[in-house]
Amino acid sequence: MKLSLYIVLLSFTLLSCHHEKRNELTPNITAEEVMINAHKKAGGDFWKNPKSLTLKGHANFYYGDDTLHNEIHNMWRVYASQKQDAHIATGKVKIESIRDGEPKILLSYDGNNTYDLDGKKEKSAADNMWSSAFGYGAVRHALDKGYKLEISGENMVKNENTITVKVTDPNNGITFFDITLGDFKIVKVAFDTPRGWHYRLYSNFFTKEKYSWLQSGLVELFYNDIKTNEVIWEDFEVNEVLPDSLFVLTYN
Repeated sequence: MKLSLYIVLLSFTLLSCHHEKRNELTPNITAEEVMINAHKKAGGDFWKNPKSLTLKGHANFYYGDDTLHNEIHNMWRVYASQKQDAHIATGKVKIESIRDGEPKILLSYDGNNTYDLDGKKEKSAADNMWSSAFGYGAVRHALDKGYKLEISGENMVKNENTITVKVTDPNNGITFFDITLGDFKIVKVAFDTPRGWHYRLYSNFFTKEKYSWLQSGLVELFYNDIKTNEVIWEDFEVNEVLPDSLFVLTYN
């Protein structure tokens, strides 16, 4: 089924994720081959099986006509070795975002509990929140046993022609990835969430000599076609030892 039809069935606008097939551009390639090449481009086995990731940068948040700049926006991530459901929290994650010297976002998942600026979150509320954010991990596990892949169509992301691959995880969760024709960069992820149709655009890629890892320097986040924020990543480290205590928030 074309992604455009999928979106119509969900009553989302075609504008938010336009994936009409354009047969004159369709290469003779399978979804599995696209994903294999995307993995190679992203960094191969090192990228596919990380233990941890640290990202440091800054971010802009959009509220109507107002733009708020957070001068520090950092994320720490510990990865689980397997992922059966792409849209639930796994492993560990912590995000901090600071504006004018004060934390505006402090969000952490320690593998069991979720914390924010107000304290430990109730599980159902936390699960609902994370399901609006988790999804990119499906691309790392897309070639694992139990995952299904199919080419959904073609698209254009930031003036680059892409192949859209539909990834179905073992829990029947669906995530769409746009991968550029020719060089196989992963430039878009899209999926349904409790907040509505969500997609992210990835661009301004960079690398570090010591890692086989292609990192996006700009991540733009949209919900229901509205850009909510963007993150500018300036540095990253892979497979640092991140202590469990980093992800457990304590309160005075």
